[in-house]
Order: sequence, then C-alpha cells, then structure tokens
Amino acid sequence: MDAFSSSFVSTLGLATPIHSFTITTPKAFRALPLLSSPYSPILKVSSSVGIDEKAQTPTPAPTPTPSSSQRPSSSKRSPTPTLSSSSKRSPTTSTATPPPGKRSPANQRQEVVSSAPSLIFNALDDIINNFIDPPLRPSVDPRSVLSNNFAPVLEELPPTECEVIQGSLPPCLDGAYIRNGPNPQFLPRGPYHLFDGDGMLHSIRISQGKATLCSRYVKTYKYTIESEAGSPLLPNVFSGFNGLTASAARGALSAARILAGQYNPANGIGLANTSLAFFGNRLYALGESDLPYSVRLTSNGDIHTLGRHDFDGQLFMSMTAHPKVDPETGEAFAFRYGPVPPFLTYFRFDAKGAKQADVPIFSMLRPSFLHDFAITNKYAIFADIQIGMNPMEMIVGGGSPVGSDPSKVPRLGVIPRYAKDESEMRWFDVPGFNIIHAINAWDEEDGNEIVMVAPNILSVEHTLERMDLIHALVEKVRIDLRTGIVTRQPISARNLDFAVINQAYVGKKNKFVYAAVGDPMPKISGVVKLDVSKGEREECTVACRMYGPRCYGGEPFFVAREPGNPEAEEDDGYVVSFVHDEKAGESKFLVMDAKSPNLDIVAAVKLPRRVPYGFHGLFVRESDLKNL
Repeated sequence: MDAFSSSFVSTLGLATPIHSFTITTPKAFRALPLLSSPYSPILKVSSSVGIDEKAQTPTPAPTPTPSSSQRPSSSKRSPTPTLSSSSKRSPTTSTATPPPGKRSPANQRQEVVSSAPSLIFNALDDIINNFIDPPLRPSVDPRSVLSNNFAPVLEELPPTECEVIQGSLPPCLDGAYIRNGPNPQFLPRGPYHLFDGDGMLHSIRISQGKATLCSRYVKTYKYTIESEAGSPLLPNVFSGFNGLTASAARGALSAARILAGQYNPANGIGLANTSLAFFGNRLYALGESDLPYSVRLTSNGDIHTLGRHDFDGQLFMSMTAHPKVDPETGEAFAFRYGPVPPFLTYFRFDAKGAKQADVPIFSMLRPSFLHDFAITNKYAIFADIQIGMNPMEMIVGGGSPVGSDPSKVPRLGVIPRYAKDESEMRWFDVPGFNIIHAINAWDEEDGNEIVMVAPNILSVEHTLERMDLIHALVEKVRIDLRTGIVTRQPISARNLDFAVINQAYVGKKNKFVYAAVGDPMPKISGVVKLDVSKGEREECTVACRMYGPRCYGGEPFFVAREPGNPEAEEDDGYVVSFVHDEKAGESKFLVMDAKSPNLDIVAAVKLPRRVPYGFHGLFVRESDLKNL
C-alpha cells in the first residue's frame, strides 16, 4: 500500500542550505510523553532499550578486525546509491559495525547540525502534528500503536551470540532466518500507523548448532538522510494524509523541504520494511513504496545494505513486496501498482535476475490495493478487491485516501504468466472475496481449472483502522476457465493469516499450509497446520501449537529438512518463528517439527534482546549466503 506515496512528491533540484548551528540532544529519554508537549524537539532515540523495556547486556560475537569494507559509522554518510545489475557488491555503502570496544555514535550524546530552514520546517511540522492533525484515533496514536512489543528497539544490535536453551538446532538450518518489519528510528509525536516505521532486519544466523542474532536497519535513502538530519523529513505514508487539510499541509511542507535541498525524491522516498526475497543470487529487502534494496550477510552474521537496486534502469518507482519465485526455473514474477493508469503492471525476472518487459494491465479500471498475488505453472492471478483509493473520504470525511468501497464487486484476474500484453487477461467476479495475502495457486491436471488458496478478509472495512476486528477465513477458490464459474470452499473457521507453504511447491499443487493464529490481529498467539486437500466437510486443521499466555509470535516459515530431494515428503521439515513473552519481556527463536501433531518444539534459542513484532521473513541457506 506504500506505493501510493510515490505520487505525493515530485523530483526537484537541490538547493544550498542557508545557515547552521548546533543542537545537542540527550542520550536517552522517555519519548512518548513528549507527544503531549507542542513544539518539543524531534529527537533521535539512542537508548539500547525500547519503551518500558529493561536494559540488557548482550555478549557480542567475535568481530573481525575492520577492513576497508567495514568502516565505523560517521556523522556524515553518503546517500545510499542506486545499484545496477553490473554494480560491484561492496558493503561500503552501508554503515558498518564500530570496532570492538568502541561505542557507536548512537550510544553517545549526539550533535545534530540544524540549518535555519530545518528549524522552521520542524516547527511547522510541530504545528501540523499538534493542531491541524493530532493523533486522535487509536490506529494512528503512537501510544496505542507502539505499545508492548510493538515498541521499537532503539538501536541496532551487532552480531551477538545466543543461547540454545532447549533441544538442539537441526543441521538443515545452517543459514539464516531473516525477518523484516517496521522499527521507526525516531519515536513519533504526530500520527503514526503500524505500517509506517523504517525497515529493520532481524537475522538469526545458524552454523553448526550455534546461533547469532543481528538487528540492522535497511539503509534506505529515506533512513540515511533523516539520520543525518537528526529528525524526520518525509511524512508518514499511512498516517500522514488523513483529511484534505492535513494532506495539503504535509504536501506543502514536503515541497518546501525539497526546494530547500533537504532531500531529493529522485533517490527514493519509500521504506523497505515489509519482506525479503532471494532471486538471481541476490537478497532484497522490500517495501511497496520504493525499489528493492540489496542486502547481504557477512560470515559473522552482520547485515549490510548494498544499495537501491533498479535492475539496470529497467525497474521504475516500486515493486510488490511479495514476488513469487518459481523453485524449478528460478524466475521471479512480480508487479507494481499505483494511483495513475496503468493501475497494475505485471513483469518478471529471469533466473539470472534480469528484468523482462513490463505488461501494463489497463483492464484494471481504478486503483486497487494489490499487496499480493499468486502464480501457477501457466498463469498469474491478481485480486481486484474492495480496498483502493477513496479521495472523497479524505475530502469529505477527513479520513485516509485509501479505504474500502462496499459497492465494488471483488474479482480475480488471470493472465498467462509469460504474456507479452494483456490481450489474454480474463476477469472473474468473486463477490465478498477480499484477500491481502495469497498462500498458493496451481493448475489442475485437466488444464481447465485453477485453484487458489488465500485468507479472505471478512471485515475489509477494518483493514487499516481496526486490525483487531479483522477476521481472515482461509478459502480454496476454484476457477473453471471453460465456464467462468467460480466456486469456494472454506478451509478453516479460525482467524488465520501470514500463511506459508514449503517453498518447493510455489505454483504447483500442495497439501500443507502453516498459518498464524490472530488473537486478534496483528498479534499472533500460535500456528496451525492445515491440510487443504481435505474435502468440504472434513476437518482441515491437522496440527496446532499455541504459544501460551501473553506469548505472541510472528509469521511462521517452513524450512525443508532435505531441500532438493524429490522423494522427500512435503511436510518433512521445520516451522520457525520469533516468539515474545510479554510477561517476562524475553524473545525466543522457536524451531518446531512440522510433521508432529502438536508441532513439537525441537529447539528454542533465547535471544539477547527482544525482537519486536514484524511482518514477513525468509530462510536463506548457507550455500546461497556464500553467493551474495
């Protein structure tokens, strides 16, 4: 949904700042009470703990002597460059870990050099946040949104050894589980939505039964320039444009910052806080408001942002955070969407990661929220749902420009996955079917039917404002390509989302799904295993694990025990996830046996500090990490 932000600002030239002097900010503070104080300065957080979090002293893993590719952080950093496919993969574009024994600038008193325009713009931002558009609704009130383990961790964590407190880590987990999610580098005083934070990657690298945790921001252009400025420069996408007056005020302030040379939107204005993807021997951090950012993991488990990647100038503005990688061909299929025609553009990448030609879809008649899609061996499937651009709600009702339209009939669009144009695109009306995430899809053997499995959002009007009221019902949808008839079968009555499968079955018929249990969303109280091959009147839940009182996890991820073995059973592997105990204030990494009826825990790793709740993750095997 971040993609709508790309239309809010335009590319303008840089100007020279006028005058500067120094403001010194304290090391740490209780940030949220500042929200009640108009004109309180925007401060960069430099505490090692989150809101209401006890300090912990992690034990850093041994760090190699810094080389030319690992330099200490400095107060002046170059904006993250755009990488083309032919660029050298050097970690020097990101801020490296400070040498052992030295404290990073984030742990010290930080001096922020502010120009006169910066002070004026920040004062105007205060006026907007406190008087024009204060955070009155719970969905954009930081006190509500950033409570408990949704609160950010306020500094990065270098590679730090973890303790295996139960069982042992299976050898097939050698590699890294990396999870993305929002973690604002500045605690907000104005409106803030859960989707608005800077992307932070939490990686647990596993080697020979030992685990190392590392948490690093994705060094997007937005993150870098705001870090250098010492305050936010760009308005929040999901919470910054509620109502015509607030939208006009923040839009004008953004234009003024551009004219003053505070940032150049041509370098990207978006986040990379949603998910990750691995294809073409590259690892990407993804968000829908910008291009992918290439990242890599070092041998000691550290994370480096290599840069914004435009695929030799072939990728424009943005891309879905949920590309689909064909496990047999290595190709990746993706799309972008936005507020101006074509509202949907489909494209793919070959096995080497080279982007192929765009296929604009003009039969998408108005903007729709297309967060995810599905592929089969023959087709790509898109969902035109009831969430989209709703400018009248913003103008008349003072709400968000993105909202639901109950009069719209949802539909599914099917296009050959190697289509050159949209001439073979077919749309099928599916009333009441609103999906945010797709689980999988496949072609039936007769070639005349497509099956899609996805959670259907039954209360779509609450998607942005009241996520706790959302109920997602997993359904199996059949599309008869001969007759155009669409039939639907509920799979489970539970509130399930963030579902995954064995990645070897992407685009082909699978049996098992591992889904997160909403309690309510966005909190996840457990994981269930579904058998989607069962009949309409059969119980499809075949395994379940609840995390316990006040324990909540994230999206599960399935890791096969014998990847590449065609004889291996589909569910022969492990389900992994971060889990946080809100009562104890501790986070763990759990490894569960996917074949067991109770998803038995085979290993638990105590993490050196808490991992906030986030979005989507990925497991990358050691052999692939070495190729980055």
